[in-house]
Amino acid sequence: MDTIARLVKEKPVVIFSKSSCCMSYTIKTLISSFGAHPKVYELDQIQNGLQIEMALVQQLGCNPSVPVVFIGQQLAGGANQIMSLNVRNQLGPKLLEAGAIWIPVWKEKM
Repeated sequence: MDTIARLVKEKPVVIFSKSSCCMSYTIKTLISSFGAHPKVYELDQIQNGLQIEMALVQQLGCNPSVPVVFIGQQLAGGANQIMSLNVRNQLGPKLLEAGAIWIPVWKEKM
């Protein structure tokens, strides 16, 4: 857990991902479409990726284990939660509040 806490402090948005996961790709693309530049950890490509993945599952209850998104050092959730935030027009404001973006680029539903 200490490793995860240290890693999520690096940037306003941190994504734990796997390079072969299509939902991870979708979430990275969605967040980047707001103009954010998330720090992405590809768990299948880093040395301690398996240990981080196990911590995400066992200590934070993340299921599935990827993608997992932290916004402003807070666990925002996996793909379902991030997509839900986006549909409810809450993802953009969260990114803005966390300092991941500086200008609102989303459109409010009317």
